[in-house]
Amino acid sequence: MGVVFGIIRFTNIISGYDFLKKYCLENNTELADHYPEDKLISTRTIENLKVRNENGIEIKGLGNQISGMDGDEFEITLEGVAYPFFEEEFPHHVKAYNEQFKENE
Repeated sequence: MGVVFGIIRFTNIISGYDFLKKYCLENNTELADHYPEDKLISTRTIENLKVRNENGIEIKGLGNQISGMDGDEFEITLEGVAYPFFEEEFPHHVKAYNEQFKENE
């Protein structure tokens, strides 16, 4: 628990790979992997990245990573989203998690 992920929808950006690589190089963000020939990239935590829900409330975590490939999708993962915010923001995840143990009783 405390981990969420989602698809990134770029606006007015032709290449997510080029955008992320340039951003990481300019801001000294470590790349976990990148393959220019495939336009595939994976970042380490981007320190100043802010993720907000549809109401504009920031979803804070201890770390984040972005990975993806041009011509496919880019995904963000947030780790360490604290309680009780996690339960309030993602009650369906908490419910599914708790229900898996009810089946074993």
